[in-house]
Amino acid sequence: MSLSSKAKFIALFGLMQGAIINGAAANSTTIVQPITLEQAVELAQQNDPWLHSNTLQQQALEQQSVAAGTLPDPTVSLSLMNMPTDSWDFGQEGMTQLKVGVTQKFVRGDSLAIKQQQLAIESSKFPLLRENRQAMVKRTVAELWLDAYLAQQTVALIEADRTLFLQMAEIATANYANVIGNTKQQDVIRAQLELIQLDDRLTVEQQKLETALARLHEWLYVYDVNTASPTFDFDKQVTLSAVDSTLPVVVLNRPSLLNQNNYSRNALAQELATHPAVLAIDVQQQAKQQAVLLAKQQYKPQWAVNASYGYRDNTPAGDDRADLFSLGVSFDVPLFTANKQDKTVAASVAESEAVKTEKLLLIKQMISAVEAEVKQLHRLSERQALYQQQLLTQTHDHAEATLTAYTNDNGNFVDVVRARISELNARISALQIDVNALKTVARINYFLPQPGNTEANADERVSTVSAQNLGEH
Repeated sequence: MSLSSKAKFIALFGLMQGAIINGAAANSTTIVQPITLEQAVELAQQNDPWLHSNTLQQQALEQQSVAAGTLPDPTVSLSLMNMPTDSWDFGQEGMTQLKVGVTQKFVRGDSLAIKQQQLAIESSKFPLLRENRQAMVKRTVAELWLDAYLAQQTVALIEADRTLFLQMAEIATANYANVIGNTKQQDVIRAQLELIQLDDRLTVEQQKLETALARLHEWLYVYDVNTASPTFDFDKQVTLSAVDSTLPVVVLNRPSLLNQNNYSRNALAQELATHPAVLAIDVQQQAKQQAVLLAKQQYKPQWAVNASYGYRDNTPAGDDRADLFSLGVSFDVPLFTANKQDKTVAASVAESEAVKTEKLLLIKQMISAVEAEVKQLHRLSERQALYQQQLLTQTHDHAEATLTAYTNDNGNFVDVVRARISELNARISALQIDVNALKTVARINYFLPQPGNTEANADERVSTVSAQNLGEH
């Protein structure tokens, strides 16, 4: 090895070590206020105003359910009857009286109890919607956090290699100026071009990082529900400039269900039938069934009881007149039902059946989404193995080989640059695969939550659909 070759080798070896150190420093300085994935999810779930709004809606329906079981208010009437117009004397005629009446109406059949039950059933839907919302928040925040993590780590990788390319460009320029080795003008230009392209990639990734953090900020506001009028405290917003630099572990909740060797759509459908979003449709269907029963009460008569007391004055001669008391019952007779009651019941039945269709459509969509995510996860796992076992090692070895050849005057500078770019691209691709795999797991876990999260209380809130019923449709 010539003296010039040794000098080039020592210089490049030194700048590679410097790049590693600078890359580590970039990691530590880039993350100013790191937040872990678990912290972001917990903060977003605890400060989601949608959950507070959902609770208020549930309370409103519960109050309406109590009110719906109450009879209509009685009607009081006060009238002056049969007043003689010739004298306007209250005691002249025997028919003249001051009448006070009270009328109480009764709803048709069991309408009160059915309406009360219907609203009570509808109110039981809101805890399920909150569970679904929390699962959606967890999935959404996880994806946003992982987007920020991917951009942040990509920036760190590019910054580390940018330092390397900057020093390579300086060495190439110095060697060309001093006519050392076989460095050509095109090598200098190529090094500068790669540096410019790296700067462009760095700007793009920084833009992605800033965008991901801005979208993540939407979920990190502190929401105080203990005040009289709950509002966001914008001064308490969690402001991020970075996320935690450690790739989190996101475990698949139901790996046994997705095992390709014993995979069954029927088993998956049964599990999805206990999902909060599906159970909420079950509650809606039960409420619609109560609406059918309520509509059928229209065939029954509506009763009303009225009572009145008539006060009469004494006769002109001073004789006492007896006061009058009346009691009556009134009711309507639903005789012409073809265009009213029959149609109302038919409409309620149709709405109830439509809800069943919504449930089946949702389960079909969920099955399709889970299958698509699982297939993607399998392919990502294959790519992970390919990169970890072969590509990363081979691209690194190739970069080392080209560097060794160049330092021994057996290679050229362009090959060294290309090899370093290939290694950087491989490392970024491996990072993207790891992040996409975690995002896929997060999406699958939304559809298949941990056992016990919703199933433990499912029987108490709503009956689930059996596999036989799913098969019938």
